[in-house]
Amino acid sequence: MSEKVYLNGRIIDAAQATVSAANPAFLHGVGLFETLRAYDGRPFLLRQHIERMRASAEKLRLQLGSVLETVPEAVEEVLRANALPQARIRFTVTPPDIDAPENPPTLLVTARPVTGYPPELYERGMTVCICDDHRQSSHDPLAGHKTTSYFARLTAMRQAAERHCGEALWFTPNNLLAEGSISNIFLVRGQDLITPPLDTPVLPGVTRAVVLDVAREAGLTVRQQACTIHDLLDAEEVFLTNAIMEVMPVTRIERHEIGDGRVGPLTRRLRSAYAERVAAGTAGDASPGR
Repeated sequence: MSEKVYLNGRIIDAAQATVSAANPAFLHGVGLFETLRAYDGRPFLLRQHIERMRASAEKLRLQLGSVLETVPEAVEEVLRANALPQARIRFTVTPPDIDAPENPPTLLVTARPVTGYPPELYERGMTVCICDDHRQSSHDPLAGHKTTSYFARLTAMRQAAERHCGEALWFTPNNLLAEGSISNIFLVRGQDLITPPLDTPVLPGVTRAVVLDVAREAGLTVRQQACTIHDLLDAEEVFLTNAIMEVMPVTRIERHEIGDGRVGPLTRRLRSAYAERVAAGTAGDASPGR
């Protein structure tokens, strides 16, 4: 079966999906997107992803009209059309065409099989590197937002792959730890869970928020505070979060071993707690698109 996508109110073959040559994302990289997972036919934390996009649109003054109200139904339709109970969902919204501001925004929703990460990676931990060429600046108006202007992050990920690493970590111009190219980062020190604060700046990750919540429920001390390279290298455990990888252990920063070089007990504990939250959030009679 050919892949089906939702584009501006219709389910069509992916190969037939087109946008205008005046689309702002095509011309200037102006747009927003969200990525999330569906488990057993149920999108996990869809409302939170929609609200994050809404907040970004307001902050960046992107005129999206009421298009975000149609996202839940669009997601349901595209999951059903592709018969995918387990899926990687992406919805992308771009403002009206530059030469037709009276037109509605463009909404594209895709659902594809979850390729995910190898199970053994969660057992041995990921190796990550430090991003050489890019800095996360609070003066960048796009910092902290998930925009379609993504080339710098793709470049960083390409460099990471060339070094046989799974992620590239970004720092600020003041040499404070920010985030990964596609993930948020957490450090463990004793019973303290530490992550850079949102004003570092970092993306307000939806998965990040869930992990902070389950960590508090587990009785851990949660700190959102500035972190240096020394804090990173001295951490007892390190892990990354995003909707697709969920909770990913990190056991090496390039050649530097984190802790004893094995996946730590708190990382395992929080990974299990996250899985329980997913199960609770997707419970019930599920069918593709629910």
